[in-house]
Amino acid sequence: MTTADDARDSTPDETADVPWGAVVVGGGVAGLVAARELVDAGVRTLVVEGRDAVGGAVRGHTVAGLTLDAGAESFATRGGTVAAYLEELGIAGLVVAPSGLGSWVHLPSGDGPLPRTGLLGIPSRPWAADVRRTLGLLGAARASLDLILPTRVGAGETTLGGLVRARMGARVVDRLVRPVVGGVHAADPDELAVDAVSPGLPAALRSSRSLARAVRSLRAAAPAGSAVQGLDGGVRVLVDTLAAQVGERGGQIRTRTRATSVTAGTDGPGGPVVVGLSDGTSVRTERLVVAAPQGLPLLAALLPGLDDVTLDDGADVRLVTLVLDAPALDAAPRGTGVLVGRDATDVQAKALTHATAKWPWLARQAGPGRHVVRLSYGRGDAADEAAGGSAGPGGLGGPELVAQALADASVLLGVPLTADQVTASAVVRWTQALPRPSARHRDAVASVRAALGSAAARDVRVAACGAWLAGNGLASVIPDAVTAARSVLEP
Repeated sequence: MTTADDARDSTPDETADVPWGAVVVGGGVAGLVAARELVDAGVRTLVVEGRDAVGGAVRGHTVAGLTLDAGAESFATRGGTVAAYLEELGIAGLVVAPSGLGSWVHLPSGDGPLPRTGLLGIPSRPWAADVRRTLGLLGAARASLDLILPTRVGAGETTLGGLVRARMGARVVDRLVRPVVGGVHAADPDELAVDAVSPGLPAALRSSRSLARAVRSLRAAAPAGSAVQGLDGGVRVLVDTLAAQVGERGGQIRTRTRATSVTAGTDGPGGPVVVGLSDGTSVRTERLVVAAPQGLPLLAALLPGLDDVTLDDGADVRLVTLVLDAPALDAAPRGTGVLVGRDATDVQAKALTHATAKWPWLARQAGPGRHVVRLSYGRGDAADEAAGGSAGPGGLGGPELVAQALADASVLLGVPLTADQVTASAVVRWTQALPRPSARHRDAVASVRAALGSAAARDVRVAACGAWLAGNGLASVIPDAVTAARSVLEP
């Protein structure tokens, strides 16, 4: 298969004086999806990406000879959106489900399996054995009061943390919801707007008259099977496929190239705009798609009302990958991984994924006794700032962070691990990759959407897409990027 690197072409186009049909700013999944849509419509398209490779938070890397995901490793199955798109790309046959092993949570009170019947950590059955083990009898009893509390309790809460605390108590927030939300969104539940992080939950609560019953109803409405899936070879295969198809259809991808400015042309509304690039050149284009949050100033240069809009930067996250010779991990002592409570002081990671226990395809590639674990650092909260303002604990650099990750993995997996068992490691830093669905960010997104709507009314062919607008996850990003591309194709 052609890889994303093979599809990259950093050289200027030989027809530079001819306006591009479209320029896409940002080569993450959103930008590549938009570019594919445009080239499929016969539009001569240029993608510019500031990093040395496309893919954004879905790019891959090679560690100890294994080609692994450097960021996202799975996608939500809700709605069948991603599955349908993979079918369109011709790679639906690579879709795989994770192993049936559950995950664990690490708390000051001890480790335990994470309840399997919850939503964002909210238990659907407060008296279930796995919930009681994590919450204790008092915590489970308080959570069960949700079943009899009047519906007005929590009705005025706007954040996920506030709602769950009002209905089920603080232990559910601290021991279940906060670890899950921190692992998934790199955010604190008290900062997340409930209707943004789980749009169907408020309505389900009103109709079910209980948060637990609301979670049960939402889970019952979901399709059977795993809530997440992956690809044989890693989700990064999606990036390679998109980049290859963009190139095969006549598009061009330039990495290590940023869009630094945009100015309106002289032909009036709907005419070409001029995009300045970091290599000192500029290109003209009839259509502009901004697929990265760093491109907000470009939109502000073309559209009124965006000068004062500030996006949520999201958490500064570092992902440490360890490849270990550790036969003791063959038993998968903590299932597919561990989420860490914020109050746990014996480790500094926020989550650990036992990748070879989670993905059978990777276990086969790694071989017996060889394991891949991934630890993430950076919750994006006040504790991070106190630790040094970076995703590494106390601002640790690469080697120190790898040593910390090994120590954390030993604690979280309950298996002694030593430095001589590490055959290879990698540290990847992600900034602005996980926008937090806070109320402030939601308002910023609404402002951008409104400005884009005004542009369409004035026949200015500019659009925007990406997780910073659509929300985290491929199930949100892909359809939004398709819509953005189609909006600039309309006459």
